[in-house]
Parts: sequence; C-alpha cells; structure tokens
Amino acid sequence: MNAEIARWIDRDPDANTRQELQALVKAQDTAALESRFKSRLAFGTAGLRGVVGAGPNRMNRLVIQETATGLAHYLKSQNAEAAAQGVVIGYDGRPDSRQFAIDSAAVLTAQGIKVYLTVRVAATPLVAYGVNHLGTAAGIVVTASHNPPQYNGFKVYWGNGAQIISPHDSGIAAEIDRAAQSDLQLMDLEDARQQGLLVWLDDGFYQSYRDTMKANPLLGNHTQPESISLAYTAMHGVGAEMAEALLADAGFSYVYSVAAQREPDGRFPTVNFPNPEEAGAMDRVIEEARAHGATLACANDPDADRFAVAVRQPDGEYQMLTGDQVGVLFGHYLLSRARPQQDLVGTTIVSSSLLQRIAKAAGARYYQTLTGFKWLTNIAMEQQSDAHQFLFAYEEALGYTVGSEVWDKDGLSALVAFAQMTAELATNGKTIWDQLEAIYRQHGLYLNAQRSIALDPAAPPVGDKLRSTPPTEIAGQSIASVDDLKHSRTTFADGRTETIDLPTSDVLIYHLDGGNRVVVRPSGTEPKLKCYYEVVEAFAGNETLASVQQRAQTSMASLIDEHQRSLDN
Repeated sequence: MNAEIARWIDRDPDANTRQELQALVKAQDTAALESRFKSRLAFGTAGLRGVVGAGPNRMNRLVIQETATGLAHYLKSQNAEAAAQGVVIGYDGRPDSRQFAIDSAAVLTAQGIKVYLTVRVAATPLVAYGVNHLGTAAGIVVTASHNPPQYNGFKVYWGNGAQIISPHDSGIAAEIDRAAQSDLQLMDLEDARQQGLLVWLDDGFYQSYRDTMKANPLLGNHTQPESISLAYTAMHGVGAEMAEALLADAGFSYVYSVAAQREPDGRFPTVNFPNPEEAGAMDRVIEEARAHGATLACANDPDADRFAVAVRQPDGEYQMLTGDQVGVLFGHYLLSRARPQQDLVGTTIVSSSLLQRIAKAAGARYYQTLTGFKWLTNIAMEQQSDAHQFLFAYEEALGYTVGSEVWDKDGLSALVAFAQMTAELATNGKTIWDQLEAIYRQHGLYLNAQRSIALDPAAPPVGDKLRSTPPTEIAGQSIASVDDLKHSRTTFADGRTETIDLPTSDVLIYHLDGGNRVVVRPSGTEPKLKCYYEVVEAFAGNETLASVQQRAQTSMASLIDEHQRSLDN
C-alpha cells in the first residue's frame, strides 16, 4: 500500500489532501490509511457520493479529475457529437463544490468537450433542465444533496436530461478505473474560453429556467394567490433566490423566508442533518410560519430537488405531510387540470398504491418503477406517447416532478404547484386537510410506513431465505400474491404466475388479502433490510376520519411488529 499512497500523493493537485496523507503516513495511522485506500468510491447510477478527504475512497480533487476523465472518454465512445454538444455543469454551496466543478470543466475541455459552467451555485433541477435546454450530451452536478456537511458528490445526467441508468453507469465506471492508471490532462479555463470550449452560464440561463416555469401550463393556476401565506426555508442550500422568484411570478406576496437559513452555507450551522425528513430539520421554518400565522411551512433540501411541507391545522399547530400524502394530492390535483392527453402518472414500488387508484378513477395511464427517480423519468420517456403524454411522477422520499420541463425531481416547481393547489382550495373554503379527507373517503385511507433492520454482513441474504421458505401469511393476513423482482415473476395463492416487466432487483412484494402490502428489499449501500408497509382502511358510512386513522394506525403497528418478529426467527 505504501507505493499506492506515494503515487497518490504525487498525483494529488490539492496541497491540503496531500498534507493530510503525509501526516497519516508520518503518524503510522494504518487504520486511517486503510480506510482511505482499501477501495475506491464506487461510481453508480447516482454517480459518486462520499466523505471529503484524501485518497481514492474519499471525495477530493484527484478523484473528481479521474471521474471527469472517465466520463469524457465514455461520452466520446458513445456519441460522436458529444464534444460539440458539450456538458453542462452546476454545483451546490458546499465548500469544495465550486473547485470540483472547475476541475471537471478543466478535464472535459482538455478532452475537446465543450462545457457550459454556471457562474454561481445552481439548484440541481436547473442543471437537469439545462441538459435539454442547451442540447448537451450530458450534465454534471457537484452536490451531496441533503447529506451531512462532510460529504460531497458528483451526479451525472445523460443527454435525455434524466439521471444515468445501466449500462451507462458501469461503462463510465470502467473508464474511471482506466483514467486512475493514466496521466490526466487539464486545460486552463481562460484558454478554454478563448478557444470556444467554455461558456459561462450567467443570469440569462437562470432566467430561462424561470421563464420556462412561468410558461408551464401546470403552474398557471393563479387562483387568488393572496388567499394564503407561506414560510420557506432553503435549509442553507441553493434554492432561496429561485424559489422566491417563482413564487413572486405566481403572485404569492405573503412569503416569509427563514433568514438564518436563506444563504448557501455548506456547514449547515442551524440543522443537525440538512434533510427535511429528519426530526428537527423543519423546526425553524415552522417557527417562522407560526410567527406569521402562515398556511404552509415549506422547505427545499440543500440542492432544491426535494420539497417538504407542513400544513397549519385547525388548532393553529403545524403537521408535516408525508411524501406519499403530497404525491397523492398532486396526482389528484394535476389530473383535474391537465389536457386530456396529458395523463401519464407514475410512482415507485415502495410508494403509496393510492396514486394508482386515483389514476384509474380519472381514466388516466399509470406506471410503476423500481425505487429512484432515475427510473421514474427514464421509464416515463419510454412509455409516453402522443395519446398519453407525461404529467407527473413522485417517490415517497419527497421527490416530485410536474410536467416534462425537468426530467428529474424538482423541488422548486413542486413548491409553486403546491402553493397554487392550496390557494385554489382556500378560495373554495377548503384546506389541504379537507382535500386529503375527501380523497380518502373516495378511495380509502392509505397509511404507509418504513422500517429498517440491521443485518449481519456475514449472514446469508435475507431474500434467499424468504424465497426458500416462503411465508403463507403475515400478521395473520393471508398472502394473495408475491411479486419477486429478482425472478421477474408474480405468484398467486392458487399457484398461477405472471411475468413482471421491471428490471431485476432483489425485492419481494407481498400483497395481502384486504389490500395491505409489505415490501422487503436489502439496502444497496449498507447491511440492512428495508421494509415498507402499507395499510388500507375503508370508511364505514359516516365514520369520522379520526376513527379510521386510529384503526389504520393500530393495524399498522400490528403489521410491523409481527412482520419484524417473523424476520428474526
């Protein structure tokens, strides 16, 4: 390993990370060195993401340069026009992000590939938008999204504007491995600009996204925006300026930003974990909403691709909506507003089944994918047609896309759409809570939950165990059918089988009699099993929402408890 460390130090362009390694070598800190050199950060469909530091198993300038070199070689091997079409690059507000973006641009231009580089921080959806707007061969966002401050990442979009999927992930990874063994070439960015290989994306680019969203018919519901107010936080990320501009364009004048969290700050000083799903992360924006009596308390995550919202209740307190609740509200709302041929909606296998019910009632086209927005948008492009154009997709982890202007989750347009939906309801004397209850009364109350179980890394795969001795019931409920995505097959209780048209994945979905569901899948990044639960309860006559919710929560608690205990046996 000593030779590998010496070679790394010799190649590393960053004095800080060179010194970090030299200090560890001097201290003979074998454990720290092994942690940095035991493997390389794996490049996958989400690109790269990891802790910033020295060595191949960390995010640093050398890893970025090698990754960008691999991407450049792969692009040119796949697309003869890639050099001329170019690559758009944006970055978030973390301390190293701008430098990593500049390094990426220096590598790509040295390979003769034109680069469009944002002049300042940019929300992730702006870069996804920029791929199609500029007609580039790919896009790069330097961001670690909602991960803690010690992280950074390198996210790649393909020329269709969506996140990369197979085989591009493995193809790029192979080229990165080759680049790590080769000399690297970089071009000075001023030289690149003079040669026409670098275009700085200035205010005009940001304005073009703003104008596109303003012209989006799905964001054109200007029903008395003054009837509601909202508090907003960018959570120390990059969303505030554009979020406030889009809301102003839509006529929302009562918008209160959390000043302490408005400006980009990759240290995230006022939140323990900059993810709106984490406990406490929404505290500041809810305080802001309470101070103004606002209708909504809204948040984007630090790269503004996710959207979260808490809604004021009749007693004046605020309650977070789940990602599934926001998703079904959007589905119901957008299907009522879209053109008849714009009716393709989708979600993932672990998100609520309620969207499917809503789509069926509306006569719309519904599709389902594996987890991850890369699947939602790539599959949508495959499935849409002139007669069934894409409208909306969501995943329960707070990701939503409204229309096809951005082929990825976009927390900025979702913010505007949700505010417009709320304002329309308000003018009709209704609240978000009234609308949710109406949806539940029509289709049933769908309650979703997720739990994770730590696994022994040395233990046999849980999925294989469940396949070898399949359960016949879960929590006393008979299993009506099982979707086995590893073998692309649905097996019914009577022995019949059907083929599943989804990519293979180590996932088992148990559909229970009565409509409940359990999804079991191993985590792809750590030794744990993720379990997703869904309980469906119908309303009986004039039964109150509170009583149905209580029954659903009791049923959910029993389902989780008994299923988790069965996995321990």
